[in-house]
Amino acid sequence: MLPCMTEKTPAKPFVATLDKSQVDLLKNELLDQGFVFSTPPYTHFSAKKKGLSVTLYTSLKLCVQGKEMAEFIEYFLEPKILGSFSFSHPVASRQLDLTGRIGVDEAGKGDFFGPLCIAAVFGQGDQIRQMAEFGIKDSKDLSDSTILKLADVIRKNFPYEVIRIGPSKYNEMYATFGNLNSLLAWGHATAIEKLCEKTQCKNVVIDKFAHEQVVSKAVARKKLQITLTQKVRAEEDLVVAAASILARAAFVEGIKRLSDECGFELPKGASDKVLQAGKKAVTMYGPEVLPKISKSHFKTTEQVLEG
Repeated sequence: MLPCMTEKTPAKPFVATLDKSQVDLLKNELLDQGFVFSTPPYTHFSAKKKGLSVTLYTSLKLCVQGKEMAEFIEYFLEPKILGSFSFSHPVASRQLDLTGRIGVDEAGKGDFFGPLCIAAVFGQGDQIRQMAEFGIKDSKDLSDSTILKLADVIRKNFPYEVIRIGPSKYNEMYATFGNLNSLLAWGHATAIEKLCEKTQCKNVVIDKFAHEQVVSKAVARKKLQITLTQKVRAEEDLVVAAASILARAAFVEGIKRLSDECGFELPKGASDKVLQAGKKAVTMYGPEVLPKISKSHFKTTEQVLEG
């Protein structure tokens, strides 16, 4: 069920673009509603009444703000002037790409502690509409608690595959591959391969993290016959966003498991808190614990072991 936008007044002003034929119509309607008009510089007009401010600039940009804006937009501006409903029904009005595809993303590559996780999710048609209705978006815009809840929703409703490489295995594989991008490319290709087998989908979108040939070669080595699209900020694609949530959830779950084993929280990222946690782990369990909980090629390893 779509959310009712009148329940809460958004903090940001509503902005839309009119065409010339709508200018007089809007002005006449606002006059009938008792708005008081003025003409500041660079505007056609600015109209105000209690709880509302409506400004139409000479560029035809319309700005609406005030505590009464939600009801004004939903029951007047959208149906009578704009003829579109991006404010009151944002999901329904979005131009969704319903093409069947697999989205792939990763999490944990910049974190000293914890696993490296790569996830792939498949969606098509109504499944992609469902993703929008569930509130799926780039995991970087979500809290960990929300990510974990959405991850459960994704697992229950969409075909997926997750590759989780714990620190011990990660360090072993990194030594073999020689660099992170090659290891990531293997993880992406493996997740794609497994989900292609499940879904028979040949259309794949990934978040670009290296030169295109790095992943293309990893895919070719697995003899996958797919159409591969590598995009910067690919998480703007709903299916890739779903994959970003699953990957992040796998990382959050993985670092929590390691934290429980250590008996204290292992922080995310590579900050001073991470350095101090590493020193604490070495003090408690000896230097041999580091390869079991962290990525050894990070400079943080040397900093932890200093002194």
